Amino acid sequence: MRCSQKSGFYVQKFGQDNPGFQIENGENGRATKDSETKIKVDGIETERAQWGNGLEFLMSCIAMSVGLGNIWRFPFTAYENGGGAFLIPYIVVLIVIGRPLYYLEMALGQFTSRGNVQSFSSLSPAIKGIGYGQLLGSTCIATYYCSLMALTLFYLVSSFTSDLPWSHCKVEWETENSQRNVTCVSSKDTESVTGRNKISSSELWFTKEVLKEKEQINDGVGPPEWRLTLCLLVAWFLTFAVSVKGVKSSGKVSYFLALFPYVVMGALLIRAVTLEGSTEGMLYFVTPQWSKLARAEVWYAAVTQCFFSLNVGLGSIIMYSSYNSFDHNINRDALVVTTLDTFTSLLAGTTIFGILGNLAHELNVPVEDVVKSGGTGLAFISYPDAIAKFQSVPWLFAILFFIMLFVLGIGSLVALHGCANTMIMDNFPTIKPWKVSAATALFGFLVGLVYITPGGQFILTVVDFFGGNMVIFVFAIIEIVTLMWCYGSENFCNDLEFMTKQKVGIYWRITWTIITPLFLIIVFIYSLATLTRLDYGSYEISDLALGLGWAIVCVSVMIFASFFGVSFYKNRKFGFPAMIWETFNTTNWGPENHSVRLAWKEEKLRKSAEVASSGKIWITRKLNFLIGR
Repeated sequence: MRCSQKSGFYVQKFGQDNPGFQIENGENGRATKDSETKIKVDGIETERAQWGNGLEFLMSCIAMSVGLGNIWRFPFTAYENGGGAFLIPYIVVLIVIGRPLYYLEMALGQFTSRGNVQSFSSLSPAIKGIGYGQLLGSTCIATYYCSLMALTLFYLVSSFTSDLPWSHCKVEWETENSQRNVTCVSSKDTESVTGRNKISSSELWFTKEVLKEKEQINDGVGPPEWRLTLCLLVAWFLTFAVSVKGVKSSGKVSYFLALFPYVVMGALLIRAVTLEGSTEGMLYFVTPQWSKLARAEVWYAAVTQCFFSLNVGLGSIIMYSSYNSFDHNINRDALVVTTLDTFTSLLAGTTIFGILGNLAHELNVPVEDVVKSGGTGLAFISYPDAIAKFQSVPWLFAILFFIMLFVLGIGSLVALHGCANTMIMDNFPTIKPWKVSAATALFGFLVGLVYITPGGQFILTVVDFFGGNMVIFVFAIIEIVTLMWCYGSENFCNDLEFMTKQKVGIYWRITWTIITPLFLIIVFIYSLATLTRLDYGSYEISDLALGLGWAIVCVSVMIFASFFGVSFYKNRKFGFPAMIWETFNTTNWGPENHSVRLAWKEEKLRKSAEVASSGKIWITRKLNFLIGR
């Protein structure tokens, strides 16, 4: 896009809008080619990276959004909340919350060409805390997410044997089992392991051999398990290797991260539908339990699943889209990613319940008795237990399953890792990307050590609930309320129209302005009103651990409030109410590219003139009517 001949006038008029930015002019005052890609931040010239092509961006978004939440979280969430009936609230939530927020964040990142922290800061320094709140939430998720990758890697390495280690009971468990009055049942045996005094070897192997789990953490979480520490180090090193050069390296790997899991899921689906009894499991997954549809907690589960699955509210979507070209067709990409994400969840649910249906047939028990645990337990107890009962080459299916989990996890983790990297590089553009990536990966590794301790699953439960759910929920509400009710939906839609050269549809306007924010607020208030004490399995979370969780929420809110307070204090000289308008001054808002920014300002002035002119014409006609002319 080329500046108009009035560029000199607008540089002179609006040059003070953002003193950190300067435009390089060529001959005759026109912008040079370099001004399309190069910017100056605080007097330092730098060039912001971009995706190699639009397909890299799309594949990266698919790899980010299609992750562990689709494979082990969605099937169990659907099972707990009405089976096939859960699909109704989930699809409704996708339409009125998931897709609008996904497109909103894509538009925000692409329009500003900044990460989430700098995007909100450019709109107003007072709301800069939104970006930092989202960053805190995404950091919480990234640190425990990589610990799940460490567990996956440990299971993957352990699968390279014809006799899967979790498929049989160990002698050393017998003493403790007798004290607890429980009986270990081998996972490869074709008998039911349900019952008060029975426990599968898969569960004992996970808790006793992998985690070395404690029953309570009143005396501390214990030291990290050394084998899991090595796996955690490998997981973070691979994440660093993928994101070492920012989008220039992660974009190239995105094709594999996005497409390979579908190859494995396809193979597992083919195997699942050929198993005896799989039809009963698949029918159980899609058969609706209509009585649960009227329960509010089902809708809350649909919202949290949508957040977790699509990665909305974490800042990663804003970060990825900030590396797009200014005119990229994000409307299409948002539609593709959100639709594919839902399809993947349904595909994974069908595959998993097909396998569980086969187990139910072999054990001669109902399908609901085969599914015994959700969350981490579903991925590392129920699934391995199911694979161990395969009559032929169970080790091969174990290898394929855990490779798929690991690849899915890396795709999402790279996006979360990139949020922190982009925030740092936006503020310190002279630092080499590999140094930033290495520093943040090292930080994530050190924090992640707490999750691979004997008491780590207690901490993971707390951090996930407060940092991964509540913090993200709070700042998703603040994000859309600020953009739509403070900056203004009409202003945002005008900016989007300038960028995409397309009229914003009524669906986006209604959901952004009314339905999505109100829906989020109502669900959040309900969740607080019905909040119960957090637990991990049959154990209650200690007061100290709960205090840590509430501290995470309080810190995020205090960060947001502190930016508000500082902005009001700086503008106190204007007096009330002028200080409010100065606090929410949007002077620095706009595209980061200089020539595009000037064209955008021209367009805003033109539209303002049209509105003023139409207003004057209306007033003139009204006066003429009143005086009888």
